[in-house]
Amino acid sequence: MQRFPVIIGPTAGGKTALAVEVAHQFAARACGMGEVVSADSMLLFRGLDIGSAKPTASERRGVPHHLIDVLEPTERFSVHQWLAAAEQVIDAIQTRGHVPVVVGGTHLYVKALLEGLFEGPGADDAVRQELLAMEPIARRSLLERVDPAAASRIHPNDERRTVRALEVWRLTGKPISTLQQQWDRGTRSDCVLVGLEWPVDAINQRINARVRAMVEQGLVDEAKALWASGRLGPLAAEGLGYKQLVEHFEGRCSLEEAVEAIKIETRRFAKNQRTWLKRLRMTPGSIWVQMPSTSTVEAAQVVVDACLR
Repeated sequence: MQRFPVIIGPTAGGKTALAVEVAHQFAARACGMGEVVSADSMLLFRGLDIGSAKPTASERRGVPHHLIDVLEPTERFSVHQWLAAAEQVIDAIQTRGHVPVVVGGTHLYVKALLEGLFEGPGADDAVRQELLAMEPIARRSLLERVDPAAASRIHPNDERRTVRALEVWRLTGKPISTLQQQWDRGTRSDCVLVGLEWPVDAINQRINARVRAMVEQGLVDEAKALWASGRLGPLAAEGLGYKQLVEHFEGRCSLEEAVEAIKIETRRFAKNQRTWLKRLRMTPGSIWVQMPSTSTVEAAQVVVDACLR
């Protein structure tokens, strides 16, 4: 069975368009229809359409998409649940004689798919509530003291990951960064990692343009309707765009400040992605496409060729 691609790259970098084109090129070469498998945590939620850059029907170009619109935004979904669902979807696609095209998105999801998950402890509500009750500065200081490696890669404003790292430390007595070393078993061999690389200035321009387009398309109304109806759960409310607009709805900043914050935080997210992508650069057998000098069609040809070798 031919290998399947796992496409990664910075936000606003054209991953979805490439995945759809790859799916069509697999079909054109009589390899079986390509089907996209999303590895993006925000695309899981129904109703988070504009802010998550969820592909429209026209953008999907008739290609089946999976793990999109499967949850209410009030629900939680762990990486373990996503990995189990993704493996099931990938198996089903291959059983049909088609080709999965994984695209993301959420780094933890992609890492889990490529390298598996360490066996960490389950959630402990009592410990979690105690950590959530701490002042953010004190919580961050504790993480920096007990697990500086985790603190170096977790943004100070990322409450969810900070709490999880401290929860693991409290329950096991070991830093989560140490436990995660169990992932160092190498990348699975049935797929090809495909990375899109963009110049910093170019991707930042695309991010700013995307945010402006989202606002024009109705992002503020979409986010306000979700917030006003109480449908933004803990995970969905952390999504880029939604989190900053909630600050505006609750009177803590103007709309202009919220929109500017979306641009700033998205550019910061892209910077973090570049760090993560740099770590994956040495993955054996991976291919890296220079954008925007390579067109989507050309990049898709490179991807399909690599999978068929």
